[in-house]
Amino acid sequence: MEKRFLGNSGLEVSRLCFGGLTVGPLQANLSPEEGAEIIVEAYKRGVNFIDTAELYETYAHIKEALKSIPRDKYIISTKSYAWSRETAEESFNKACKELETDYIDLFMLHEQESEHTLRGHADAMAYFLERKEKGDIRAFGISTHYIAGVKAAIKIPEIQVVHPIINKTGLGIQDGTLEEMLHALRTFKARGGGVFGMKPLGGGNLLGNVDEAFDFVLGLDVIDSVAVGMQRVSEVIANTARFSGAEIPHEIQSQLRTTPRRLHIDDWCIGCKACEEKCQSNAIAIVEGKAVVDHSKCVLCAYCSAVCPEFCIKVV
Repeated sequence: MEKRFLGNSGLEVSRLCFGGLTVGPLQANLSPEEGAEIIVEAYKRGVNFIDTAELYETYAHIKEALKSIPRDKYIISTKSYAWSRETAEESFNKACKELETDYIDLFMLHEQESEHTLRGHADAMAYFLERKEKGDIRAFGISTHYIAGVKAAIKIPEIQVVHPIINKTGLGIQDGTLEEMLHALRTFKARGGGVFGMKPLGGGNLLGNVDEAFDFVLGLDVIDSVAVGMQRVSEVIANTARFSGAEIPHEIQSQLRTTPRRLHIDDWCIGCKACEEKCQSNAIAIVEGKAVVDHSKCVLCAYCSAVCPEFCIKVV
């Protein structure tokens, strides 16, 4: 597995990053032991980088995996919505305690939209940067679905890494086009920033052409690493092979083709009705302010995801 440095952060990471959301309660809801087995399998196949967040509730899964993975060989990225010194301290202490580690490799502010949201999180950023000066955090960054978020990071040299949404159709970019996002990322990269992408499969909505989707992100020089959610050993085997340029075993391809999929709607749905109005199968309805899927009617076309303003609809 090829490794690259995340810009000037000093963190050397595998091209494939383990996206930690999918093993936790928000998606597959695997036990810590089950999730750890998948994380360890990825590590054995060259993945030394995992991305999680306080929101994902997967610290227990990673802690379990660290029983089999040397801590100094593993890069852990996490993020939180902290906005003040107090909430930042709580988030940092929670991560260290639940992961049973005394440092975090990369700590990020979660889902930053623009210079305005960064300004609102300035006290939290100051706290994280103080911990970085002490060596408790090795690098600092932000995650974002917004081009404006990347543009804001360009102006703040203390932000060493950005974690943007990036895929071949631009699905999930909230304020512009794929080309505009790539232009902003190139500018950030040129000033020494590190970039690792998220949602290369558009939250599962690009599963119909996985090879093309991965070829796209791997062909971008601006991307150092790509976070991919994995919740099965078969997915780990397939994805590590893809990212290493190896052939995927036929039996694994067969398993993936026959793996049942379903439409998943995250808890942060705002009930805007865009998906309900888009669905031609009448498989989605707004119930008590949230979108609900009738799986007996859903044909997994994923057209609903394309119109979701919150990017909370995924195929899992």
